[in-house]
Amino acid sequence: MSKSYSKTRVLVECALMIAIGTVLSNIKIFTMPNGGSVTLLSMLPFVLVSFRHGVKWGLFTGLVNGCLQMLLGFWAPPTPTFLYFLGEILLDYLVAFMALGTAEFFARPFKNRMVGVAVGTAVAGFLRFMCSFLSGVLVWGNLNEGLSAWTYSLGYNASYMLPETLLTVVGAVLLIKAAPQIFDRQYAKA
Repeated sequence: MSKSYSKTRVLVECALMIAIGTVLSNIKIFTMPNGGSVTLLSMLPFVLVSFRHGVKWGLFTGLVNGCLQMLLGFWAPPTPTFLYFLGEILLDYLVAFMALGTAEFFARPFKNRMVGVAVGTAVAGFLRFMCSFLSGVLVWGNLNEGLSAWTYSLGYNASYMLPETLLTVVGAVLLIKAAPQIFDRQYAKA
């Protein structure tokens, strides 16, 4: 198979995963009042790209998805400076979705692929949570309802990111049990 055909195939697969992730992100189990929700496995397509094609493609797919999510529903609180606004764009959209593309990196040390997929998915979800947490502290801190920005951000973001991450880990483990070849990088290149 030629290199350009292979790259085209990967690009098409990444585009499909972005489309699937976008559809799944609109199937909400519950939504938080100031943004954030628990969805039907909307993070799974992005960690799957990472496992199938590596961190580089996972980061790229996350970046494109972050841009798409901004186009579909961007809302920012009033910020005192452009730097705060930029921080919100980076932490809530771009870096947050790119973090999901790191799943393969954190799965590498594990000889058992299922354990690696579970750990890699959990760590990628945790990194996305950290982006939301830092955004809550640095940008959204004025919505803290009398609590410190750190406490409010931790509670608010954990209330939806923890269930979202757990659902994604369970989905990834069930998927690798049912069809382990989907997570195999050699299979993706065939």
